[in-house]
Amino acid sequence: MRCEVVAIGTELLLGMTLDTNSSWIGEQLALNGIDSYFQVKVGDNFARMETCLRTALERSDAVICCGGLGPTQDDITRDVIAHVMGAGIERDETIASEIKRRFEARGQTMPLNNLRQAEVPVGAHIIAQMPGTAPGLICPIGDKVIYAVPGVPSEMRAMIVGTILPDLRTRAGSHSVIRSRVLRIWGMSESRLAEMLQPHIETLDQTRRATLAFQASGIEGIKVRITAKAEDEPAAIAELDIQDRQIRPVLGDAIFGIDEETMEIAVLNLLRDKGLMLAAAETLTGGLLSSRMTVVDPEMKIFIGGDVLPPGQLPADLLEMPIDLRTIALAARTRKRYGADVGITALEPLAADNQAEGSVVMGISAANFESTTTLTGQPDRKRRREFSVINLLNHLRQTLNAS
Repeated sequence: MRCEVVAIGTELLLGMTLDTNSSWIGEQLALNGIDSYFQVKVGDNFARMETCLRTALERSDAVICCGGLGPTQDDITRDVIAHVMGAGIERDETIASEIKRRFEARGQTMPLNNLRQAEVPVGAHIIAQMPGTAPGLICPIGDKVIYAVPGVPSEMRAMIVGTILPDLRTRAGSHSVIRSRVLRIWGMSESRLAEMLQPHIETLDQTRRATLAFQASGIEGIKVRITAKAEDEPAAIAELDIQDRQIRPVLGDAIFGIDEETMEIAVLNLLRDKGLMLAAAETLTGGLLSSRMTVVDPEMKIFIGGDVLPPGQLPADLLEMPIDLRTIALAARTRKRYGADVGITALEPLAADNQAEGSVVMGISAANFESTTTLTGQPDRKRRREFSVINLLNHLRQTLNAS
């Protein structure tokens, strides 16, 4: 069973609206073992929408149209689908009455334009879920089908989960599932990862037990996605576990998390496991590190505090120290000031430090260890701030793992 997604709306092409619906639908199709090879965006134009739908039906068994079911003149999805079906359009009076009732329940008079939303291609069926005023449609075309759902995410999701996915599974006659696991990597280039995993990828190409894909994600690192298709979820998860165990020895400590585990979550969990509390002094990063940490530790039980300091206003005795000692000393003072177990900081060198332009020196201080490392190669200040935060947290993660 192959299902294509067609996102409808000129605003998507103009970049005015981000198409998050297609990515969510794609994820749900994969989780339900439905293959999806194409996702298309098209503006609110009858001829182009018709071409997209006919092309999609030629190469797929099912099509999910998202958007264009509103009450205005540019909402023409129903009309295009009816044309592709070779059918007329008729008003569903039950839907018309329901739309009118919903307006009256809010103390409003229904605009006549909303009756367009009660128009249904002859031969189509209404999707049972109807969170808004736009009903979704199931439109059979021979042995294939077009589903139409609103562009409003909450309305779309209710229809996909409640009706479309079960219907697709029934049509597919298969209960296979596709599951993925993402290994999150820091400190390696995408090309280096591909090189290291090349033998494993070649084996998978032969056995077809799973697939690997790489996604560079800026300051969130590189994601290695493992995907497995199996008869049921336990079998798919078992295969992911096998691939995970084979990959980890190759990549080692470069793996800092899985799936949605960000660097700050990984560090927070590690600190919690070790019974440690953290404090930070920020100059260059201006509170960015504290902001990220308090998102995952809102009650500040592990990350217990941070200072934001103008870089030129450090205590005079610190300014007289070499940059490595200055960084450690500031981290130590912050640790003691907050009563934390670990203090961290990232400092830009002063002119007298004779460091390469754009360098950042990052330091960690704890009762039984201290460490520094230097970040280079980020001349843009915004990127330098962001990468300093992630590199500092990663340096803390690796130091704690080694201690």
